[in-house]
Amino acid sequence: MNKRDFRNAQIDRLTAHQLETAEASAALLDKLVQSDVWQQARTIATTVSSPIEVATEPLIAAAQAAGKQVYLPKTMPHRQMAFLPDPGPEQRITSAFGIPEPAYEAALQNQSVDLVIVPGIAFARDSHYRVGFGGGYYDRFLAQYPGHTVSLVAPVQLFDTAEWGVESFDIPLQQLITLD
Repeated sequence: MNKRDFRNAQIDRLTAHQLETAEASAALLDKLVQSDVWQQARTIATTVSSPIEVATEPLIAAAQAAGKQVYLPKTMPHRQMAFLPDPGPEQRITSAFGIPEPAYEAALQNQSVDLVIVPGIAFARDSHYRVGFGGGYYDRFLAQYPGHTVSLVAPVQLFDTAEWGVESFDIPLQQLITLD
């Protein structure tokens, strides 16, 4: 199946399994905070999740409670992202994609955080390839990023192998955190 058709079908599946994903979120976060990569990270990058994704607000709160600096992506021209400190829910600006993000301040940008929690809608257990919402923002960033990458993967997002077309510019993740 091509990636566009797979993405559309997977978004429908995620919508239908929204409650199960929400229920899995706490257990996935627990596994993340127990991991060595989390324990060692001082700076964390994540995104503000939509209702069909693993919840990231508890992740942001856990990072802040542990004294970690949280960065969120700001979409930039040419399908680029800049990671900036999370200003908190009240100060976030909603992007053209409907995603809350920080306002851009060049001096605060950090493209070398210790750990990036990468969003996605589907993940392959065998290869760690992912499908995002389309646009290639994360793959462009990850192609240059030298640090650790991890994703929190609810059961509806996990596939034994990629059932979508993997392309030469797709970047596999280092670690998938699953319930099993």
